This record gives sequence, structure tokens and C-alpha cells, in this order.
Amino acid sequence: MRLRKSMLALGLLAATALAGCSTTSSSGGTEVATITTSQIFTESYGSVKDAGYTLPAIPISRMDKKFHRQIIGYSTTEQPGTIVVNTRERFLYYILPNGKAVRYGIGVGKQGFAWSGTAYVAWKQEWPTWHPPKEMAVRRPDVAKYVEDGMGPGLSNPLGARAMYLFNEKGQDTLFRLHGTPEWASIGTAASSGCIRLMNQDIIDLYSRVRPGRNTKVVVIQ
Repeated sequence: MRLRKSMLALGLLAATALAGCSTTSSSGGTEVATITTSQIFTESYGSVKDAGYTLPAIPISRMDKKFHRQIIGYSTTEQPGTIVVNTRERFLYYILPNGKAVRYGIGVGKQGFAWSGTAYVAWKQEWPTWHPPKEMAVRRPDVAKYVEDGMGPGLSNPLGARAMYLFNEKGQDTLFRLHGTPEWASIGTAASSGCIRLMNQDIIDLYSRVRPGRNTKVVVIQ
């Protein structure tokens, strides 16, 4: 009888191992282990009316499913409310209680414009005005006119529907943002000038979860 019980227990353990998918990594003090998809929001990318604008639906079926917004199991030493950006994986994690996180697909900076470190969300803005840095205007004269006056909000604005502004521990603007983008096909790629971009439907969701302030830590991992 004991032998039969032991064999049954071993069989259940084997079945559990085959049914799950786990990834283990360690970087920048953040540990990720036993990542298992528990809820996916593929149906959340339809057309959205917001503040007088109508965001177009995203053809989400044309994007790798791993970049669809989803709640996953996520083991970390960071506190709930922390944002972890893994530029190598092309994922942003918003830490939830009880070993969970909301995972979003992201686009990251091109080689040479990437940034890593620890910051916090100093403030956030719906339908922001875009002010490109002077360095960008040197590389791209076509955007020079927006350095001082800015590009007003709209469907073609590079910051999309929402933006969150990252400051360092000294309270200085890092000039890096978490923001939306009208260029949904850039998610999963290194396409931006350094900022972290999300699909507009995803940045609206993340924005609703984030309270600006020094307690909203952002960890960016290369």
C-alpha cells in the first residue's frame, strides 16, 4: 500500500512539472521564478474612446502572444507597486501582492540610447505634450520645432495616450519616460530613442495602477 501511494505521489509531481512553464533569471537584485500565465487580456485591444480621442483597435493577433498583457506568477524581492522593466526580455512588470505581476510587452531604446538603473515616477500625464530633447533635434532636424513649443496631444503624438516621468534618487529628471505609442508594431523591438513604450491600451491600464511619488520605484534592467 505504501508503495502504491509513493508511486501515485511521484506521478502527480511529474504531471505538475510537465503542465507548467518556468523561467528563472536573476539581475539587478530582482529574481524571477516559476512564471506561469494565469490570466491574459488579448480581448482588451479594441478601439477605445478616451478624452475626446478614439484610439484605433490594435491587430493584436499579429503580435506574439507573449507580448499581450497578462497576469503571471512572479517571485521578487520588490514591493507591490514597483515597476520592473527588463529591456532584454522586452517586458515591463507591475508588481502585485501574493507573488503576482501584470506583464506588458514593451519597445525599448536603440543600442546606444538605452538606460538602466533605479528611478521613481515623479508625475504622470494623460495625453501629454511631447518635447523632444535638444540632442534628438540635432539628429532629426524635422523635430527641432517641437523642442520649445512641444507637439500637442493627439493620435500621432510619440508619447501616445499617457506618459509617466522618471526622476532619479536626487529628484532630477532622467529624461526617460514610460509612455504609449501609436506604433504598436514596435513592441518587442529596440526602436525608441531610449524611453520605454507600451501599446496605448496597455499604458492606459498601467497608468490607472500607478500613484506618482518616491514610493513608486522603477527598476530598469539591461
